[in-house]
Amino acid sequence: EPGSVCDTPVMSIDFYPTLLDIAGASESGGEIVDGVSLTPLLRRQGEFPEQRPLFWHYPHYSNQGGFPGGAVRIGNWKLVERYEDGRVHLYNLADDIGERTDLAEDHPARVADMRNQLHHWYAEVDAKFLQPKDGNTPWHP
Repeated sequence: EPGSVCDTPVMSIDFYPTLLDIAGASESGGEIVDGVSLTPLLRRQGEFPEQRPLFWHYPHYSNQGGFPGGAVRIGNWKLVERYEDGRVHLYNLADDIGERTDLAEDHPARVADMRNQLHHWYAEVDAKFLQPKDGNTPWHP
């Protein structure tokens, strides 16, 4: 439903560009800055930004059990791509906030579209991936 946590368009990635904008620093030394400035909202001169994809890139293992992968969230849909073997998982967060029911097989067109957007973003940010080790070449897009 509109206004729920899953539909909220403001993300933590918006804080940095907002602070840059308030400080009068429109750019951050040429680096790519994710997110959008919320300054117009704070000044009551604008509306919430349109919903946009949110991307993750985690190219390593962690001691907390994390696996190398990437993800994209568009609205209530989240696609997770595993860098070990290229498998993907699709979740509808409105119905499954715990990401327990993989819907990838039921929505192949959505998977293809979201995966395409994720791969385009990898190229845009020059994402780095797992490197070969002990003769094993890991998967990467």
